[in-house]
Amino acid sequence: MRFRLFLVSLVIFPILVASAGLHDYFVSVTVVEYSEKEKSLQIISQIFIDDLEELIRTRYDETVTLEGNDEPMMVDDYVQRYLSKKLIVNVNGNEKQFNYIGKEYIDDIAYCYLEIAGISDIKSLDITNKILFDVIPEQQNIVRFKLKGKNKSFILLPGKDNCVLNFD
Repeated sequence: MRFRLFLVSLVIFPILVASAGLHDYFVSVTVVEYSEKEKSLQIISQIFIDDLEELIRTRYDETVTLEGNDEPMMVDDYVQRYLSKKLIVNVNGNEKQFNYIGKEYIDDIAYCYLEIAGISDIKSLDITNKILFDVIPEQQNIVRFKLKGKNKSFILLPGKDNCVLNFD
């Protein structure tokens, strides 16, 4: 009996130790909704705070710690600059620039709020989402569309970082 327990422990212990320090998910979720009332695309990108912090430290300032109210004012500028390069939105074949509204932290996720105003008609929506692909090779980005009665999701990967939704 002791020998069996020893063998089971010998097999299970290395598995537990090996997986204890791993980051389980490398994923962001970007939700795109159309507001008929506002005539705008409203976008929320959800990114794990530790991944966003790693990105900012790698690209902009290695001393930054994301702490909400106590973080440097430049963090919003870093986030806005990065997202404007890595999240590209085309409406009806024309690239649109978004307004960075701001961000907030809830639990371990940073919610980044973006808006593209002045959108009255959508025939096609094309999104390229390369968020964190340059920092985390295992990163996956989920893009969810909620507009014109359609709910559609895409999983984007490095090398396959674009999705298109057409309306008839």
